[in-house]
Amino acid sequence: MSTMTKDIYLSGKELTEMVQLRPQDVGRYAIVPGPRERLKGILSGVEKPIKNFSFMEYEMHTGEANGIRTTFMNGGRYSADTAITTELLCAVEISYLFRLGTCGALRDDINIGDVVVAETVWSQDGVTPFYTDQDKVNAESNPELVDMVVATVEKAGLRAHRGRVWSHDALLRQTRDRVEQAIAEGCIASDMVSSAFLTICGQSKMAGVSILAVGDNVVRGEFGYMDTNFYMTEHMLTQVCTDCIQQLESAAGA
Repeated sequence: MSTMTKDIYLSGKELTEMVQLRPQDVGRYAIVPGPRERLKGILSGVEKPIKNFSFMEYEMHTGEANGIRTTFMNGGRYSADTAITTELLCAVEISYLFRLGTCGALRDDINIGDVVVAETVWSQDGVTPFYTDQDKVNAESNPELVDMVVATVEKAGLRAHRGRVWSHDALLRQTRDRVEQAIAEGCIASDMVSSAFLTICGQSKMAGVSILAVGDNVVRGEFGYMDTNFYMTEHMLTQVCTDCIQQLESAAGA
C-alpha cells in the first residue's frame, strides 16, 4: 500500500510560493470579483496597478484605490475555483476580503439589481465538506463588514438585504422541492461561491464578506442578467467596496 509523504499534497502557502507571491507584494485589502472580464473592468479605475501574477485563467494585481493599497483578483465562478483563490489570498495574509458575486433571489420582495449581503450560508456545495463536516458548517461574513457594506450600499441608493444564502453547485437543478427546502432553511438567495469563500476566510481568521448583486428571482421565474439594473448594481459595488476600505483605513488610523 502506498503512503503519502505529506499530510496535504498542495497547501495554499505552497501555491503562493509556486506563483512567487509574498505578503509584502499585496495590500491589506482585497476586492475579489468572480470572472476575469469583470476584474479587467475594475482595474481600469485602479491607479498604478502592478500584476502580481497570472496563472492559468487567474490574475492578481495590486494598485491604489482612493489612495489605499488594494489587491484585486478574479476569484472564480464556482465553489472549486473559489476555494483555490481564497486559500491563496488568505495564505498571503490579506486582512479584509470583499467577494463580489451574483445571486438568485428566493423572496418575492427582492428585485433584480438589489444587493444581498450573505450573513450566513446553508452549504450544499461539494467543496466545503473537504474543510469541515457538512452538518457543522459555520460560515459567516464578518459582522462588522456586513454592517458597513449594508450601510454603504444603502447610502449609494441601492436596496440591500442581509441574511442566509443557499450555496450550491447545481445551477440547472434548482428544482421546486430544493428551492422550497432552501426557503424553509431561512435562505433569501442562492449562489455558488459564498460557502467555500466564507468557510476558508473563517478558518484562516481573515475578515471576509460576500456581496451579491441580484441577477434573477428564482421564485418569480425572472431571469434578469441582461437587465440594466443588474449591470448598474454590479458596477456600483466596486465603489461600495472602495468606500468601505476607506472607512476601515480611517478607523485604523484614528
